[in-house]
Amino acid sequence: MPGIKFSISRAAAIVLLASALVAWPRLGMTETELVMFEEAACGWCIAWHEEIGPIYPKTKEAAAAPLRRVDIHDPRPEDLQHIKRIHYTPTFVLIHNGEEVDRLLGYPGEDFFWGLLAEMLKNLPEEGPGPVTN
Repeated sequence: MPGIKFSISRAAAIVLLASALVAWPRLGMTETELVMFEEAACGWCIAWHEEIGPIYPKTKEAAAAPLRRVDIHDPRPEDLQHIKRIHYTPTFVLIHNGEEVDRLLGYPGEDFFWGLLAEMLKNLPEEGPGPVTN
């Protein structure tokens, strides 16, 4: 309507934007990640970081399931409280929309890791068709 002005303070706009950004990934979008539960004294974790760590972010696997690292001695993040039985490091847990899909205990070496990860990724639920466009 002409003549009506809407004004919002800069602080309110920032709060609204921040709230939207926090909620955005969960508004009908899927979220997949590979969570690596690790600890500093873990030789197999160190080997993974040396052999796979530099490559992983550049792969199609990372595009499908970005890596998230969690130290088993730190307080468990709120969104991972439901993940049970993490006793060994590394343990890789594939998460989709907050739910565990699959896991890999230990690091079997570079030759086997990629194949096992590919099998894990096959267990991701297939997304339904996208919105119909005319």
